[in-house]
Amino acid sequence: METVLQFILGVLIIAVGVAVSIGLHEVGHLVPAKLFGIKVTQYMIGFGPTVFSRKRGETEYGVKAIPFGGYISMIGMFPPRREGEKAVANSTGFFQSMVQDARQQSQLTIGLEEDRAFYRKPVWQRIIVMLGGPFMNLVLAVVFFSIVLVGFGTVQSSTTVGSVSTCVLPATSDRQTCEDGDQQSPGAAAGIQPGDQLVSLGGTPITSWDQSTQIIRDSAGDTLPLVVLRDGVETTLSLTPLLTERYVTDDKGAVVKDADGANVTQDVGFVGIGAATELVPQPITAVLPMVGDTIGSTVGLVVNLPQKLYGVAQAAFGSGERDINGPISVVGVGRVAGEIASIDSIPLASKAASLLGLLGSLNVALFVINLVPLTPLDGGHVVSALWEGIRRFVAKVFKRKDPGPVDAAKLMPLTFAVVILFGGMTALLVYADIVKPIDVFG
Repeated sequence: METVLQFILGVLIIAVGVAVSIGLHEVGHLVPAKLFGIKVTQYMIGFGPTVFSRKRGETEYGVKAIPFGGYISMIGMFPPRREGEKAVANSTGFFQSMVQDARQQSQLTIGLEEDRAFYRKPVWQRIIVMLGGPFMNLVLAVVFFSIVLVGFGTVQSSTTVGSVSTCVLPATSDRQTCEDGDQQSPGAAAGIQPGDQLVSLGGTPITSWDQSTQIIRDSAGDTLPLVVLRDGVETTLSLTPLLTERYVTDDKGAVVKDADGANVTQDVGFVGIGAATELVPQPITAVLPMVGDTIGSTVGLVVNLPQKLYGVAQAAFGSGERDINGPISVVGVGRVAGEIASIDSIPLASKAASLLGLLGSLNVALFVINLVPLTPLDGGHVVSALWEGIRRFVAKVFKRKDPGPVDAAKLMPLTFAVVILFGGMTALLVYADIVKPIDVFG
């Protein structure tokens, strides 16, 4: 029962974090819009029927039933039809009617306050308004990662023994458990116990686990004095590393393959002890590089999204496995959070750091996705404003007539297509996260 409650708590933490992130994203649009005098009629979290709302001044603030996203309504998002442009006939086509309806709805929101319409504001102001949301997500990502790195730290191997193998098994063994008759491990034979802190090995003071590992690897068959700190008292043990076969790994910990694809092994000294991990706080200078790396990996994911989604579909409707670095829905993130919170072997501090890291990554995703230059995403509106600025600048340089605002309503067919694509992508990811969730714990 306790595990179930912990799972639910993890899901709730992520749900609240996502709601706050979406809410602050919209605040990033709302604040500059009001500062520039644009009339904002609604500030809503979610879509669909309104669950709760309250009007303050000229703006209605509320929460809607479907908690995936949010929006603010600014008057005059689209300019009216240009002078001399022919009106669309009653119904000459679905997309033509969509453009005309968008213009009409935009004009209805303006009323007598055309000077406060979004399209009437200078290009630079509109760009700031549209970038305000993604910028807020970037700030939140920096905040979350700062708490994780500086407040909690990153998981690193300590100089404390976390585990001791009772027997020796070669790297190529099919068994993972010891049986009667197996050779006792050098660590167990020396009397090493979990919780022992390595002080020195072979007369060399130990300052890191990697240092002790290297000494052990190079000392097969040699008897070394090992000093450990146990219950506050230094104890000297006698340790003789055994020559055994181990896999060769690269800098990232992956097993090296030979030309034929077989795992590469080597004979090295072996003791059979594992390090306990600890959270080591990082300097504040480590935050921005981590945010930058996360942005880079997210951009790579977006660029390769069609290929990644194909893999998700294969896994969801076939026998394939989900890519741990592939796309995931909010449902999947909530499931991962619940699993993290419900694992008893993970310390509370590590659970908190992992959940905050998830929220940081989610905000990076919101930042990157909203900058994609397609309407209705923020990046699409930024591109429209930039194009308008370029056109007007060129016209001014060559002393031509002001071309006026860009008719963003003509992008409504594109907006419709993007909404359909995002809806289909969301449905696929949610389905995959239910029937074939990502196994983050391997």
